[in-house]
Amino acid sequence: MKKRVLVTGGAGFLGSHLCARLLKQECEVLCVDNFFTGMRRNIEGLLNEPAFEVVRHDVTFPLYVEVDEIYNLACPASPLHYQRDPIQTTKTSVLGAINMLGLAKRLHARILQASTSEVYGDPEVHPQPEDYRGIVNMTGPRACYDEGKRCTETLFFDYHRQHKLDIRVARIFNTYGPHMHPQDGRVVSTFIVQALKGEPITVFGSGTQTRSFCYVDDLIDGLTRLMNASSDVEGPVNLGNPTEMTMSELARLIISLTGSRSRLEFRPLPQDDPRQRRPDISRARELLHWTPQVSVEEGLGKTIEYFDNLLADPHEADKLVWRFPQ
Repeated sequence: MKKRVLVTGGAGFLGSHLCARLLKQECEVLCVDNFFTGMRRNIEGLLNEPAFEVVRHDVTFPLYVEVDEIYNLACPASPLHYQRDPIQTTKTSVLGAINMLGLAKRLHARILQASTSEVYGDPEVHPQPEDYRGIVNMTGPRACYDEGKRCTETLFFDYHRQHKLDIRVARIFNTYGPHMHPQDGRVVSTFIVQALKGEPITVFGSGTQTRSFCYVDDLIDGLTRLMNASSDVEGPVNLGNPTEMTMSELARLIISLTGSRSRLEFRPLPQDDPRQRRPDISRARELLHWTPQVSVEEGLGKTIEYFDNLLADPHEADKLVWRFPQ
């Protein structure tokens, strides 16, 4: 009998890739999304699959369905999106988690939370292991996302302790690949689109701040391994690529891979933007036997091809303008 799996945020960047992977693993997939940042075009290729179902729903409201497993990915994930409506972002993280945990409790289902490296804030420990508690500005413009995810983790572990719920928590570091929106404000998508259009590459700050970039296929592999780990996984697990680079290095690499003549244009650094970010993935290696397999150059090549096709298709032009729901 096929396993029935719920993916909240299933039409988003990561969620759409996860839905496709679960279908390949012969699961029945229930994709739930309110389409605030999720895009229907991300799941168009799955709509004819008999084992795939889409429900338009906001996770801040209870959901009554029957499933065997739950991946809770619902939440805006880029600063442009989660700062657009910070109160709703916090509600999505906290109320969404409460509703999904309540559903998992009723169904006795295993549930995985997509947490984030943002729980580490602007870290003073480098690279960041899971036992590092981070430094987060709880009153800053990024706090709606950072603190929302931190509270979500608290709820997950309280449900585990109080109700013996079978939980998994993945702390996801910067991930990129096809299905990113060209105007989502994330650094990889922004740099690629600017390079392909020959526009200046906008680098914030001095360009010396670092990030570590994981290709989406590797990340989805990590999520499914974490969900399917046979033993009880105590604590959160970092998922990301430990290969670190500065923003200036990333910009120049993308210029080289695209053959662009774009130049770098430096702008003021946004408030609370982390200076460095790199995961310690020792736990993932040990517990999941997982390490990223796709090099940054290979992953960027695939992502550039995706955006190049998107920009070249006149029928896709309207999709290059981000329109927030009213």
